[in-house]
Amino acid sequence: METHNKIDTVIFDLDGTLLYTLEDLTDATNYALAACGMPLRALDEVRQFVGNGIRNLMRRAVPDGEDNPRFEEAFTVFRGYYQDHCNDKTRAYEGVQALLAQLKEQGYALAIVSNKVDAAVKALRDKYFKEVSVAIGDREGMARKPAPDSVELALRELGKQKEQAVYIGDSDVDLQTAVNAGLPCISVLWGFRDKAFLVEHGASIFAKSPREVIDQIQNIKDSNKKIVIKR
Repeated sequence: METHNKIDTVIFDLDGTLLYTLEDLTDATNYALAACGMPLRALDEVRQFVGNGIRNLMRRAVPDGEDNPRFEEAFTVFRGYYQDHCNDKTRAYEGVQALLAQLKEQGYALAIVSNKVDAAVKALRDKYFKEVSVAIGDREGMARKPAPDSVELALRELGKQKEQAVYIGDSDVDLQTAVNAGLPCISVLWGFRDKAFLVEHGASIFAKSPREVIDQIQNIKDSNKKIVIKR
C-alpha cells in the first residue's frame, strides 16, 4: 500500500495535456504520406494514432505499417518535416500556463515526461513552460511510456520519491504509465481522448479544466483513506 497524502511533485504528459499538437502532427503525417503516394489521414484518425511516440504514429498511419516497403522513407520524411514545422499550429492549452505558475508558486516541483524526442521536449519546455525544471523525452537506452523509466528518471532528477508525486495525462498510455510508476493519475478531459475511453481504461480521477487539477491534487492529499496503486 502506498499513501499519497503529502504530494509536492507534479509530473505532466506533454501532447494533449499541456500542448495542443494535433494539427502539426496531422500535417506532418499527411506530408509524409503524400510524398510516398499513400492515402492521407483525417485529423480524428491521427488523434487515435498518437501517444506511443512518432514511430508508432507512422506505423498506424502508413498502410500495412512497417511491412510497407516505403515505411522507412515515409518515417524519415515525417521526422524531417515535423522538426521544421512542429510549432506552426501548436499552442499551450488555455489555462495551462497559469496552472503551472500557480503550482510553482505553491512550492510544487514540476516535470514533463513525453514520448516525443528528448530534444524536442526540452525545446518546447523552454518555449512554453519555463516553470518546469525537468523535461524528459524519448532517448536512446530508455524505454518509452507506458514503461515507468521516464517518470522514475524525473523523480530522481527532482530528488523526489513516488509517494510525493502525482501524474497528469490525457490518454490510456498515461494511465498505464502512472500504474507502472506507482503514482495516482489525474486524467484531463481537454486532450486527445474522451471520458468514456478513459473510464474504459481505468481512469477514476478527472479534471475538466486546468483549474480543476489543483482541486484534484488537493482531494488526493486530503483523502483520509489510503490510495492503493494497482500493479
